Amino acid sequence: MTTTLPDRDVFTRAWADWHRQHEARLADPHGFLAVTALHWLTGDPRRFDGVPGAWSTGPDGVEVVLDPGEELALDGVPLAGRHSFGVVPERGGVLAAYGDTVLEIAKRGGHDILRPRHPDNPLRARFRGTPAYEPDPRWAVPGRYVPFDEPRPTTVGAAVDGLLHVYDAPGRVEFELDGQPLALTAFPGKDPGSLVVLFTDATSGVTTYAANRSLALGVPGPDGSVLLDFTRATNLPCAYTDLATCPLPPAENRLPVAVEAGERIPYERLEESSRA
Repeated sequence: MTTTLPDRDVFTRAWADWHRQHEARLADPHGFLAVTALHWLTGDPRRFDGVPGAWSTGPDGVEVVLDPGEELALDGVPLAGRHSFGVVPERGGVLAAYGDTVLEIAKRGGHDILRPRHPDNPLRARFRGTPAYEPDPRWAVPGRYVPFDEPRPTTVGAAVDGLLHVYDAPGRVEFELDGQPLALTAFPGKDPGSLVVLFTDATSGVTTYAANRSLALGVPGPDGSVLLDFTRATNLPCAYTDLATCPLPPAENRLPVAVEAGERIPYERLEESSRA
C-alpha cells in the first residue's frame, strides 16, 4: 500500500486542533477526570458516601429510594421517593444531578454502577494536558477493512480485574508499517458505520500506557479503504484513573512494532510511578 504524505505543516495544525478539542472534552467539568468514586450495585439497597438515596439493581433495572429532603434531578426534573431508571443497556448510561455533582448510572461488563462526577475533583483540578509524540504524517497509513461473514462476539478483559467486556467485532483492518503486514480486529465506533481499534505495541509500558490505546477510524470507503492515523491514538480513561472499567485489546491486537505516535503515558501516571 502506498500513499502521498500530506504537507507536514497542514498536518500538524490539523492534529493540534484535534488534540485541543480532545483534551477539552476530557477536562470537561463533568468529564471523566471529574469522577470521584466507582460504586457497584447489588440487589440489596445501599447508601454511598456523598450520594443521595439508597441504590439497588435487579431484573427491572436500577432503582433509587430518596428520603424526604434528598435532592436528585433527571433531565432537570426533580425526583422524589422511589424511582426506577429501568434496565440500563450495556455501555449505556444516564446522568442525574445533585448540587454541583453529576451522577452517572451505567452498565459495564454486565454490572450496574454509579460514578459521581464533581468539577473540583483533584485529578481534574491538576490536569495539565497529555503528552504526545510529535505528529508525523508517516504515521497516517492507509488500510483496508475486511468484514467478517458475520460479526464475531469477542470477549476482552478490562482495567478492573475479573470484569469482562463483549463486543461484536464486524471485521478487521489490514495495513502495513515499515513494510510489515499487520492487522487489527475492529469494533463498532461511535458513529454508524465507523470503527474503533484497541491496541498495544512495543511502546506500551515504556512511553505509552501499558494496558491499551484507542484509535477511531472513519466509515470505510466502498472498496474497504480506511485511514489509520496513529498520531490520533488516544488514552482511554483508565490511563488517568483507577475508577474506569476500560476494555483491554483482544490478544491479536498486540502489535509487534513500536508505534511512536499518538498520546503517551499521562503525567498523572508518571507522577504516581515516581512516588511508588
